[in-house]
Formats: sequence, structure tokens, C-alpha cells
Amino acid sequence: MKRDFLFAYYQTPRGKLLKELEVAYLQRSITVGCQQTILQVGGLGWENDFIDCSLYQSFSVLDAKKLGWDEAHKIQAKSYALPLQSNCVDMIIVPHLLEFDAARFQTFRELERVLKPEGILLVMNFNPWSFWVRYQFLLDKRLAYSWHGHFISRSRLFDWLKLLNFEVCSKTEFYLDCTKTKNGLDALNSFSLTSTAYAVRAIKRRYNPISMTPVRKFVPRFTLANSLNAAVKRHE
Repeated sequence: MKRDFLFAYYQTPRGKLLKELEVAYLQRSITVGCQQTILQVGGLGWENDFIDCSLYQSFSVLDAKKLGWDEAHKIQAKSYALPLQSNCVDMIIVPHLLEFDAARFQTFRELERVLKPEGILLVMNFNPWSFWVRYQFLLDKRLAYSWHGHFISRSRLFDWLKLLNFEVCSKTEFYLDCTKTKNGLDALNSFSLTSTAYAVRAIKRRYNPISMTPVRKFVPRFTLANSLNAAVKRHE
């Protein structure tokens, strides 16, 4: 996992603008209760900008290098082998991790495993069609040497989510001056060439199959008309 490009990019003028947009997006997107469990996979170091750890005491940052805000509860582990029980997390935040994770397919399965049914998954990635992101490291040798990632298109991410029974609720595009959010089917059918990054919000769905039991053969039963009246007359 090489995320040096990400941290170097956040130090550029365009990266600082992207950080401000992502902070505002995360502040709006964290809608679970304070007592619910929130897991962030991949430390950033500025988690205090979008979440109050004194209020969300069940917020944890999992990172192989133990990166993250100092006051946040940190877990040092690999993303493809989460040391957590299945179905124990209410919300998972994945900020620019899958792009730099060589075992991203296994990581995605682990995210699905630990997330509770109807839990929320937030994934943020760079826009693979963005000129400024794709070629920024060609203009800056420092960024070029630190790039060891793979761009992930939105269509591929949607395929992974669909395979693991996630329902995409919304897709947000990060431009350098604003953010645009699209909900429902529009998020699957549209893409932008000018946005710097994008975020996807999905819900883990679980559908319980209904067992089909054999239908018993219907045997009609006949009753005599006015049988109750006949019984009353005999007693009289």
C-alpha cells in the first residue's frame, strides 16, 4: 500500500481545495448515532476536521502504519485482514485507500464482512478521467516517485458493490469550486471529465430467501345447509 502520492497531493494548492471539499462532504455524510460504531480504513491525520472524537467515542481509524489523528482510537492492521468480528460496524469510511491497495479485492470483501446489514459504506477515489490528477505526478517529480496506485473507475466500483449486494444511494463529484451529488440511477449513468475526485455512498443489503414449502392437496369439505337449525329442532 503506497499512499505517499495522496499525502503529497494534499499539500499542493489543488489538493488543499480538494481536502476542504472532502471535509465538508464527510461532515454531511456521517449521519449515524453517536453510540454506533464507525470505522475508517486508511488514516489521514486530519480526522478531527470532520468528526468529533469526544462525541463519537466508537470511532476508530485502522491503518497499517497507525496513521491518523492523535486523539482518535487507532488500530494497526492490514486492510485485507481486518481484526474485527463479522457484522459489527455501522459505518465504514474508505478515503482514497483502494487505489493504493494491491489487495483491494480482498480488502473489499473484508469491508463487506465487518459491516452490519443495512450499514453505510463511504468510498472516496480520484477521478480516473481527471487531467489534473492523472498527469499531476508527471509535472511534479515528488509526486511521480510516490505514485504506486491504480485508478478505479466508477463503473468498476459499482460492479464490485453490486457483486457484494450493496445498493448505491448517491454519487458525489468533487470539483475545485463545488460538489455535486446525484442520487439513484442517475449516479450509475453519468460521469464527469472535469471533477477531481468522487465519492460513493452505498448500503449493505441482505435479502432473506423465503423457503417454498409444498402445497398440500386441497380436500373440499361439504356441510349440510341449516344443519344447526336441524339440531336445534331435535332438541325441542
